[in-house]
Amino acid sequence: MNPTAPLLRVTELSKTFMLHQQGGAHLNVLEGVSLEVRPGECVVLHGPSGAGKSSLLKCIYGNYRATRGSILLRHLDEEHDIAYAAPRTILRMREHVVGYVSQFLRAVPRVPTLDVVAEPLIGGHARASEAAMEARYRAEQLLLRLRIPMRLWNVPPATFSGGEQQRVNIARGFMRMKPLLLLDEPTASLDEDSRSTVIEMINEARDSGAAIVGIFHDARARNEVATRVVEMNELGAARAAQDTE
Repeated sequence: MNPTAPLLRVTELSKTFMLHQQGGAHLNVLEGVSLEVRPGECVVLHGPSGAGKSSLLKCIYGNYRATRGSILLRHLDEEHDIAYAAPRTILRMREHVVGYVSQFLRAVPRVPTLDVVAEPLIGGHARASEAAMEARYRAEQLLLRLRIPMRLWNVPPATFSGGEQQRVNIARGFMRMKPLLLLDEPTASLDEDSRSTVIEMINEARDSGAAIVGIFHDARARNEVATRVVEMNELGAARAAQDTE
């Protein structure tokens, strides 16, 4: 595997939604987006609200189907086009290649916080197995680092504040580091200390070789993590990339 080759290649990507409740009107949210991301880069998407930044991340993750263009993800020296991949291929890429931290925590109701965070590493392992115990230990370390009090670890996160839920979401997203990490406003709703911790975690992941694509409306966070900034206009077209190193 060539470590300098792009891990992600997006080419002439467009996404159109059909508004069935408005007579079949079409809404273009992305048009002609192209970018490449290599291991060790943090590419930040920047632009006004409605420019399609979150839609682009959801297309890369496979939540949205692209209307045109390609989204090539590299895995084991093969490239898979997420824009047209079968669901099983998308699930395999999520398991091995791409992680996604959204703005909102989605967890099974009544599941304790520690189990929510540990789940990505426990997978199909028996809860009493050595692998499961190691996963729970890593989850504990992440929760401590993100200042989630121990008294909350056995409480479902649905009862938490917005900032606490976001920290649990970040801990879960960093449980199993994958080659590509998608971050949608990871520092939103966070206090200053938590924001600094998350910035440190992102930079550690980038410096260890992860390729990162993120959205940061917080200028300080954006400036501290970005190796490049991609400007997106109101139609979601990526017009230019600017080095920030």
